[in-house]
Amino acid sequence: MNSHHDMPSPQLERDAFGALRLAGSAGEPEAVTPVRAFPLSAPGEGVSLVGADGRERFWIERMDALPPATRALIEEALAPRDFAPVLLRLESVSSFGVPSTWQVRTDRGDTRFVLKAEEDIRRLEGGALLIASAHGVQFRVPDPKALDRHSRRLLERFL
Repeated sequence: MNSHHDMPSPQLERDAFGALRLAGSAGEPEAVTPVRAFPLSAPGEGVSLVGADGRERFWIERMDALPPATRALIEEALAPRDFAPVLLRLESVSSFGVPSTWQVRTDRGDTRFVLKAEEDIRRLEGGALLIASAHGVQFRVPDPKALDRHSRRLLERFL
């Protein structure tokens, strides 16, 4: 297999079924799936285009270095994998012990979830938080200090 790592930008297209396809050095374009190397700490860096066999076909060092149309195709394909609503406001918690039910506002609407254990709140680089619900949905808090006072007070009880 020839290395695609020295190509400046992957040659991508969507097929009739909406699958992302990478033009290879020989033959037909191949279906690929983009996978982030560091989805939480560095989402714009290190994206691998992986073939159906799970092997890397193309490595993208930085998303912002890609042409806008190519970047848009990749980001569109990544969106379903990156489902992690951003927690905007913590409305209420059922108790200050765990498990507790949290009523929250996110960038995707209002919802409620169960926090099973305090360990389900993880600190990320730069102060961000990742909160895992009992059903496995990951809620992101990019900057806890940017939350309103009420939300910060409730959240501090669990940190």
